[in-house]
Amino acid sequence: MIESLLLNLGRRDVLSAEEESHLRAVIVKDRHFVAGEDLVSEGSRPTYSTLLLDGFAARYRVMADGSRQITALHVAGDFVDLHAFPIKKMDHGVVAMSSCHVAFADHAVLKAITEDMPHLTRLLWLDTLIDGAIHREWIVAMGRRSKRAHIAHLVCELFVRLQVVKRTRGASFQFPLTQIEMADVLGVSVVHLNKTLQALRREGVFTWENRTITIVDWERLQEIAEFDPGYLSISREPR
Repeated sequence: MIESLLLNLGRRDVLSAEEESHLRAVIVKDRHFVAGEDLVSEGSRPTYSTLLLDGFAARYRVMADGSRQITALHVAGDFVDLHAFPIKKMDHGVVAMSSCHVAFADHAVLKAITEDMPHLTRLLWLDTLIDGAIHREWIVAMGRRSKRAHIAHLVCELFVRLQVVKRTRGASFQFPLTQIEMADVLGVSVVHLNKTLQALRREGVFTWENRTITIVDWERLQEIAEFDPGYLSISREPR
């Protein structure tokens, strides 16, 4: 059930048979969510952390006027709220952007891992550090990249993250967000987003049709985005 997590962690360092077996044994409860349903609610105090097995989810904040800002996207293999274990109270929500299948790791189990399995603890810690690295890239993109480069960078990032967990097919991947939701991610109007997407389509770097993104020119797409995947820590190294 947790193959996506094992791929995610195993890409960064070798998991021992004991570590893999332990994760399979302790992450056993699962649940399905429909698009638009909160996986975790803002202000809640969960006693477990949620692992996304399949689907897309997003971290978000809602402003006083009802507007929403998406602050992160999650794919299969991501813990959407591993940080809730030490932080306790959620300062944001996590919503299903598509139908989602999730599993749960009780915080008592995570605490036992931190006390008894130092290497696995470091890998789970790395998972939260990668979240932070992605947030930094998103801040740079929001503040300094053109919208053309911002979109290109997001497509590059998602492609690499989905490749790690074997959720790509050739140069394509499923992307269930609507243009309205994509505009939430980028912090732009739908009109601006549509114009920028049309410009990128004319450049022949990727297509977005029927909820599928297909990369046509990977080298050019990376060039537009100034994309360097180093922040995703996808090299396998001793941790």
